Amino acid sequence: MGGFCGVISKSDCVSDLFFGTDYHSHLGTHRGGMAVLGEKGFQRSIHDIQNSPFRSKFENDVGRFEGRIGLGVISDTDPQPLIMCSKLGTFGIVTVGLITNIEALKQELFRNNSSQLQFSTNSGMVGPTEVVSALMATQDSIIDGIRHVQEKVRGSCSLLVMTEDGRFFAARDRYGRTPVVIGRKDDGMIALQESCALHNLGYEHVRELIDWMPKAGYNEYFFQFFRPFTFFDKWYTHLCNELYAAEGVSRADVERLVASLYEEIAL
Repeated sequence: MGGFCGVISKSDCVSDLFFGTDYHSHLGTHRGGMAVLGEKGFQRSIHDIQNSPFRSKFENDVGRFEGRIGLGVISDTDPQPLIMCSKLGTFGIVTVGLITNIEALKQELFRNNSSQLQFSTNSGMVGPTEVVSALMATQDSIIDGIRHVQEKVRGSCSLLVMTEDGRFFAARDRYGRTPVVIGRKDDGMIALQESCALHNLGYEHVRELIDWMPKAGYNEYFFQFFRPFTFFDKWYTHLCNELYAAEGVSRADVERLVASLYEEIAL
């Protein structure tokens, strides 16, 4: 599978990026990568982590990297992050997911837009991140490109993008199979998949770009609350998040949600 982390900050982001990415090490054993954007432009490093852990492979890179925006990834598929140059400008991108129609997307790109895509002799395939970035580049803006990817992809694809002018984008796959969690602190924001990293890195949980069932962690709320309604009532009233207005949820709504949860687990 894999996992990713992205940070945008008013100060140097490298330490948070390094440790935030390391929290995803259990999700992949193929390649690890980090890229940052600072006064030196884009800096990137990718290492094989099949025989050595992410932290030991990248601890030397941390000392030479500097920047206020960055991407990190643990990948079980292709080497990432990619730094791409297109009509949209230069941008860095990481992806996580499982694209089931990647061959069809490649052929569509060959017919309509791209003359070539890089083939990896290590993995024996064109990497999904390469295909996703090529799909994005067929559109007129980064946002339109991300929307186009989500419309075209079958399966799942969550992604992070940073642009040469310092913009940062986080997009969860449209069906919520691969979560993206957003956190903030005084001088920056972070987007990642392992929510446990937020508190340890000093970030406040702001939003989870995922639907209700994974928010509940399938079973975590059973340990914390005797009745499901207590959990969902706290969640949808946003007691700890002043950025969102309270949303109403009824006991009947919760009963339907829990019934759906039982059905999902049974499958």
